[in-house]
Amino acid sequence: MPVAIITGASKGLGRALAAALAGRGWDLVVDARSAGPLEEAARELRAAGQGAGCGAAARVVALPGDVADAGHRAALVAAAGELGGLDLLVNNASALGAEPLVRLADHPLDGLRAALEVNVVAPLGLVQEALPLLLMSSYLPSYEEFAGHPERAFRDGGDGNDEAYDSHRYTENDRNAGSSDSSPYIGTGGAILNISSDAAVEAYPTWGGYGAAKAALDQQSAVLAAEEPGLRVWWVDPGDMRTDLYAAAVPDDDASGRPLPGTVVPALLRLLDGAAPSGRYTAASMAAATGEVSVR
Repeated sequence: MPVAIITGASKGLGRALAAALAGRGWDLVVDARSAGPLEEAARELRAAGQGAGCGAAARVVALPGDVADAGHRAALVAAAGELGGLDLLVNNASALGAEPLVRLADHPLDGLRAALEVNVVAPLGLVQEALPLLLMSSYLPSYEEFAGHPERAFRDGGDGNDEAYDSHRYTENDRNAGSSDSSPYIGTGGAILNISSDAAVEAYPTWGGYGAAKAALDQQSAVLAAEEPGLRVWWVDPGDMRTDLYAAAVPDDDASGRPLPGTVVPALLRLLDGAAPSGRYTAASMAAATGEVSVR
């Protein structure tokens, strides 16, 4: 069975994605800062894995801890290794830097450092720790058993994403345009999914600290994709969601009309099922009925 590490999996998008993968028979290593909610989520994931119908029930290892802690990151990767390897790393854990959000003039610098540590440094630390397992992944052969024809959705689905990979194709900086000497997209190993935000590319008042951290994650992801053509690296804007993170960011806003995180999961699964090229994607466009995918 394929194996995934998902950070921030006790609630929100991380938990919803983990449940979907468990239902497909994936073995999971999940983490969160709080042990109680994480164990509750793990019980739900194990139940979902029991009904996967893919032979043996999915295994779920729950490790509470902080992704900013190098020892915890090493433990996550070691647990994946004990399950047989690593096919997908999902960097979903996040930090706002200020709760509620404030203007840059008032933003605590320690909070910005914390946001960068969790949103940028920790994902890179996990990638560095997990890279040997990801590069050894037989991801496509193992996943094909569960997903059928993984290349099809992005090769003949009308998405225009079947061209050779260009490490600078998603930048708006003309100085870099066309300067890539990357080999064509290969992606025969595992995959990395970094959860980004529209705040990484839009100038929203009070979202400056968090947005700066997510923008750094986007650039880090793009460079990683250029440096590791044997992996698939996706950085995805999930769009508006009704989450605890948003409630902490803007507590006075009525979030009742925002979609639940589970509505984003089909778009993320489409990246897997379509063996999508490395790049920046928006969940809203991937979920569109037309099948169009926005990559920017």
